[in-house]
Amino acid sequence: MLSDKELYIFDMDGTILNTIDDIAGAINYVLDIHGYPRRTVDEVKSFVGNGLKRALELSLPDGVAGDVLNQLFTELVAYYNEHSNITTRPYEGIVEVIHKLREQGKIVAVVSNKRVEAVRDLCDIYFAGCFDMALGDQDGIARKPAPDMTNMVIEHYGILKDKCVYIGDSDVDLMTARNTEIDCIAVTWGFRTREFLVEHGATMIIDRPEELL
Repeated sequence: MLSDKELYIFDMDGTILNTIDDIAGAINYVLDIHGYPRRTVDEVKSFVGNGLKRALELSLPDGVAGDVLNQLFTELVAYYNEHSNITTRPYEGIVEVIHKLREQGKIVAVVSNKRVEAVRDLCDIYFAGCFDMALGDQDGIARKPAPDMTNMVIEHYGILKDKCVYIGDSDVDLMTARNTEIDCIAVTWGFRTREFLVEHGATMIIDRPEELL
């Protein structure tokens, strides 16, 4: 039986958490120890959205691939798992808004391309009791913009798709909502500009978390 409740699915990086300095720090750690040129925070910000491995690949010089990339990624994951919460913080107002959505009877979830272990650890630290479900990158499930993870949430709760919305800050999030056949709310406080979001098809854009209410 389908539920008539509303479902709000959030991206993590750049939407509920400002993680960019820790991601950039981890990538530059790997680049440094292997003698590759460092990347600025703004450069890394433009690479984020398709998972940590893709962000690393884009940060490396052209031609670094295959076994070398895989080894560097293993080092990056090990370092980031130990240094993912140095400067990372929730965006102002987002925790309160999520609590209010739940008080209103909404179902609230996270679907991220960050590794599932990091997603759940950061949810425990900053969003205890906020989310009904938290999914991240894991073996055997396609990453965003594939609709696999978002559909898992929708099907688990039996929600009608016209009662669902995905909230994110990137073109990947817009494509994820499109592929899932649900609405999308794009946010401007994350890793992409309003102009970028409009160019990639955003039609509903907000500037403050409170606008979700």
